[in-house]
Amino acid sequence: MIRGRVAGGARAKDPKKAMKRVLSMVFGRRKAKFVFIVVCILVSSFSIVYSSNFLGQFIDECVTPIIGVSNPDWAPVVTALVQFALIVSVSVVFNYLLSRTMVSISQDTLYDIRVQMFKKLDSLPLSYFDQNQHGTIMSRFSNDTDTLNQFISNALVQLMQAILTLVMVFVSMIVNSWFLTLVVVAFALLTFKTSSMIAKRSGRQFASQQADLANVNGYIEEMMNGQRVIKVFCHEEQSKADFGELNKKLRISMTKGNALANVMGPVTMNIGNIQYVALVVVGSIAVIVSGGAASGYTIGLLAAFLQLSRSFSNNINQISQQTNMVLLALAGAERIFDLLDEESEVDDGYVKLVNCTTDENGNVVESEKRTGQWAWKHPHHDGSPVTYTPLRGDIVMHDVDFGYVPDKMVLHDISLYAKPGQKIAFVGSTGAGKTTITNLLNRFYDIQDGKIRFDGININKIKKADLRHSLGMILQDTNLFTGTIKENIRFGKLDATDEEVIAAAKLANAHDFIMMMPDGYDTMLTNNGESLSQGQRQLLSIARAAIADPPVLVMDEATSSIDTHTEALVQSGMDKLMEGRTVFVIAHRLSTVRNSNAIMVLDHGRIIERGDHDSLIAQHGVYYKLYTGAVELE
Repeated sequence: MIRGRVAGGARAKDPKKAMKRVLSMVFGRRKAKFVFIVVCILVSSFSIVYSSNFLGQFIDECVTPIIGVSNPDWAPVVTALVQFALIVSVSVVFNYLLSRTMVSISQDTLYDIRVQMFKKLDSLPLSYFDQNQHGTIMSRFSNDTDTLNQFISNALVQLMQAILTLVMVFVSMIVNSWFLTLVVVAFALLTFKTSSMIAKRSGRQFASQQADLANVNGYIEEMMNGQRVIKVFCHEEQSKADFGELNKKLRISMTKGNALANVMGPVTMNIGNIQYVALVVVGSIAVIVSGGAASGYTIGLLAAFLQLSRSFSNNINQISQQTNMVLLALAGAERIFDLLDEESEVDDGYVKLVNCTTDENGNVVESEKRTGQWAWKHPHHDGSPVTYTPLRGDIVMHDVDFGYVPDKMVLHDISLYAKPGQKIAFVGSTGAGKTTITNLLNRFYDIQDGKIRFDGININKIKKADLRHSLGMILQDTNLFTGTIKENIRFGKLDATDEEVIAAAKLANAHDFIMMMPDGYDTMLTNNGESLSQGQRQLLSIARAAIADPPVLVMDEATSSIDTHTEALVQSGMDKLMEGRTVFVIAHRLSTVRNSNAIMVLDHGRIIERGDHDSLIAQHGVYYKLYTGAVELE
């Protein structure tokens, strides 16, 4: 079974650090809202304490005096009830404002996090996507951010409210009776001890749950993308078995985690009930023994204290129950932070690609307008004047060594040159290093040794975005995005006019089939252009490269998915597209590279033969055997 590597299978490595970072993201730029939230919580907590103490005073000062009185004075009762209603109304209003504010804060925070995550994805090197399953990455955008949203919008404010209320209630209990407070504290310690034991075990399971969920999502995405292959090879049963294994692992981790989490509530609640009974017994004895109001132990005081203790227990239970949400959220947050903390693609280049013109003296002059002419703007660290080198497409590779893993080289001593306008072809079996060479030209990966120069400039000095603007890529695997055909072609040049789009499509011989589509160039494409044939998708890819008008083209098996009839239609347009450009071609069909200026035959990362078609045929070497069919590419 093929699965990607998933990190985060263990509990959050540093919960305190993760919590501190989450709080910084939530309130760091929202200090005014944070102050308002604290005020709302204080008002709410005060109303809880006031309600409990009000009950005691109401019993002792309003109810007890009128018991047995034939014509009681109801004015104090009404006044007290009105006062109580006002306090409760204010509390309701502030609780409503608190809820609305936290919803706003949570959504703003999640918006910021998603933006940061997406920006980070755009900045990561290709090696990150090679090593991480796409579904696993998606899980961080969906499942992990969802658990974080639940924490910020619900658990966080409830925790803050519970903690502040605990403090205020505790102070009020001590003021009312330090003796009864000792009973409450004893049970509180028991509750904390029990809940911490449960939370410690459930925390590990919640972290494993997030990792297992990411595995399941990644596998589902992988199977959806590979449905044709699955059906062709009748792999349905094995796919279901593999999914069942992953799903079973997720079920086990979720069952363990939630079973422990569900135990915590009833356990802490029953401890609270036992505490309540203990307080009733001890408090009643104190009231009876003390003889009433003389010692301060009254029916009203006991009633108020019971209310306070109930509030105290409820808030402890609230903290205990929210502990599970906190652990789950911190596990997800740490996975998000792992993504945000990934090392971005390094770009230490300082040579830029600029628009230019040529003055009457033949000097290259930078221009702010699009001129159709380009030059490398090269500042010098030694203080020399900035130089401008016309973009021509002159590429040289000298003694290049490269490995995707430092201790395993896949290219050895690669040396070649491509003069402006030349067509260079790479031939060799799968894994020989053909595509790797073209990836190095784009600096998708950096070489371990050697030099690559573009128009005489070391490409390490050129800013990556500018370097890639000068290169056009036509790949074997075409990626079309959700949008119209016009928008997909314009992907190569975002400010292209409709006329330029049509011209590029005609150049690639895509115009005719586009006009046969329901809405022509405005036809919507979805799911990577599944409504188009493979050949049509490739034609759009060629049109996308044509509209970018780059001086250097890289064609990696660009016609391998096109039938011979379609290839004949494309070839004339391709010849026009390649005219005057430096072109690197990778092809299995040797007929497409016959007219190349130079053909490089690769084997196990080394160039074993080089020359044009005629000279290689004359050598009767590997190329000759490939071309004549004596051996086949594998």
